[in-house]
Amino acid sequence: MRCAANVGAILGEGPCWVVREQSLFWTDINQPCLFRWNEAEGVTRLPMTERICSIVPRASGGYFGAGYNGLLAIDAKFVATPVGNPEADLTDNRFNDGKVDRAGRFWAGTMDSKEVHPSGTLYRVDFDLSWKAIDTGYRVTNGPAFSVDGRTMYHTDSAMQKVYRFAIDAEGNAAERETFLQFSHHDGYPDGMTIDAEDCLWIAFWDGWCIRRFSPDGKLLAEIPVPVARPTSVAFGGAQLDQIFISTASRDLTEAELAGQANAGGLFTVRPGVRGVAELPFAG
Repeated sequence: MRCAANVGAILGEGPCWVVREQSLFWTDINQPCLFRWNEAEGVTRLPMTERICSIVPRASGGYFGAGYNGLLAIDAKFVATPVGNPEADLTDNRFNDGKVDRAGRFWAGTMDSKEVHPSGTLYRVDFDLSWKAIDTGYRVTNGPAFSVDGRTMYHTDSAMQKVYRFAIDAEGNAAERETFLQFSHHDGYPDGMTIDAEDCLWIAFWDGWCIRRFSPDGKLLAEIPVPVARPTSVAFGGAQLDQIFISTASRDLTEAELAGQANAGGLFTVRPGVRGVAELPFAG
């Protein structure tokens, strides 16, 4: 494992490999900042006018994302324009993680900024930019991730250390959630997730010093140590989709802890011996 970009993010999140650019994008949720990395150019820091919590490519050009003030259209020059805010009345809430499903729809969850109240909701954003609340009652939403065939969605409440599983139909309707994985304090907190080409789920573990791989029936298959305490999310990338990129955080670490974690908040990469699945752009 190597640190590909020692950016010192406070809360690095939302890594997304953009195939058309052969580049990885990720955010620092606590700052109006976006990062772009590729093998040829290294890392570029892109200042933003909005604090962005997740970003994905858009089929029509540019990007789409979610932030502190709702959903965002982001043009090729990285200028963000508000699209709408499902929770304009919940001033203490913000968006968190967001992903595109296998049909090209965008999904993103909200959460209480103080991580205290279960006021978070998972939303689906359709091609016409309308949104629908799918599930609610979360303290810290993370994910989602979608099976290779698109029929299963995984979504996390990190504060509750639970990963949920939903059956998804062709129209994006979700059946009632069921608990897929439950963790305890010594495991760390399940954070961002992705699926590999063998339909296994990879999860980053905040305060767990690792990422872990689980089979579709919930068996632990692999654990890869990360040299910092707070991995936040994972994404496959590289020309062959054979690398996992891991975003991390330095938030709330003491000076002594930071002294032992020189690359906290950096972007790490490792080849795990399995390939990922190319993510679709948002079709809206």
